[in-house]
Amino acid sequence: MALSAERIGSESAAQVKAGTQLTGRKFIVTGAGRGIGCAVADAFLAEGAMVTKMDIRFSSDVQSETDSSSSVLCDISSRAGVESAFAEAVDRMAGLDGLVNVAGIMGRLAAEAIDDDSWNAMMDVNVRGTFLTNQAAFRYLKDRGGRIVNFGSDAGLIPSPTSAHYSASKGAVIAWTRSIAHEWGMYGITVNCVLPAIWTPMYEEQRSRLNPAELEAHDLRMATTIPIGGRLGDPIRDLAPVLIFLVSEASHFVTGQLMSVSGGLGMTR
Repeated sequence: MALSAERIGSESAAQVKAGTQLTGRKFIVTGAGRGIGCAVADAFLAEGAMVTKMDIRFSSDVQSETDSSSSVLCDISSRAGVESAFAEAVDRMAGLDGLVNVAGIMGRLAAEAIDDDSWNAMMDVNVRGTFLTNQAAFRYLKDRGGRIVNFGSDAGLIPSPTSAHYSASKGAVIAWTRSIAHEWGMYGITVNCVLPAIWTPMYEEQRSRLNPAELEAHDLRMATTIPIGGRLGDPIRDLAPVLIFLVSEASHFVTGQLMSVSGGLGMTR
């Protein structure tokens, strides 16, 4: 039986346990208004980090601020918006140790039906947004080193029927990540890319648009293609520990890597 987005969120929140792996470290997490970004930000906070959550919009409960957590509105497709938001975040936290760029969009259209607006929107958020946020983070990390984690997708490596524009955008994110990992390694900056297959509110919305027969077929396909569990993973239990590792000192010698966190749905080397 499918879990609702609300139930998934409450189960994930209950799994967040206090730790010390990121004590004193300062991070920006984009796309933190809901879903994976929000879960990751909360996991970092539970490990002792300071976090600035960024998104184009927030619900009132996410915008609550503490000494360790704050939120800043940001359209990652706008250079002026990104530079202003990052300056505000770094000023609030008195520094920056890393960026996790979760923010992104997806969509489904037959390749021949993709119009200019759909293509441009996908590239503006997923590709330009990665480019702009990474450049902004670099300016604050180049003198002290740090961590950047981008979000790709297995769709960027394998055929993705009915979402070729999404696939192309994530392929670009993967190529960009590998390239800047080489360029920025001399500054002590690691840059890696996760390819997650995680249950999110966005995925829940996609499921809601399927009729019963389509949903049954979809769940059967997932059950036969994801070796572990037969369904998408949980953001806190399955993804957050990987991201905590990638932004911690434990990953100081790991860069330019694609990490598929997908229960075996996608495999990289």
